[in-house]
Amino acid sequence: MDAAFVLPVRVYFEDTDSGGVVYYANYLKFYERARSEWLRALGISQQSLAQERRILFVVRNVAVAYHRPAVLDDALSVTLDVAKVRGASIEFEQKVVRDADGALCSSCRVTIVCVDGGKMKPAAFPEDILEKFQAASGSRKS
Repeated sequence: MDAAFVLPVRVYFEDTDSGGVVYYANYLKFYERARSEWLRALGISQQSLAQERRILFVVRNVAVAYHRPAVLDDALSVTLDVAKVRGASIEFEQKVVRDADGALCSSCRVTIVCVDGGKMKPAAFPEDILEKFQAASGSRKS
């Protein structure tokens, strides 16, 4: 799989609707988990940022497309690629792919904004975080 980051996920009963198909809103949870694990892989603790620097990462925009259903017990790969890094926001392209046949189940584009936790207003990423994001994306600040 050609992606910057991949999180394996198994579909459990709790993820499905009455027909055994992954409930549409649960794809957002899969995407969120992948972003959280990607941050951990970069050595970034969201809890530490919130407590020590009063920095939060907030979803500003999300666009999700659903292509094929994932069902109970499917093994999935949730991918993450950094699309764009700016001073106070980062855009991701994410996908959920069924491992058994490579079928694209869902795709997503999401924008995350850095927020000052005290003022609840956008704030620039701290320089050390911005550098990690830029390195992970292979790009410069745009």
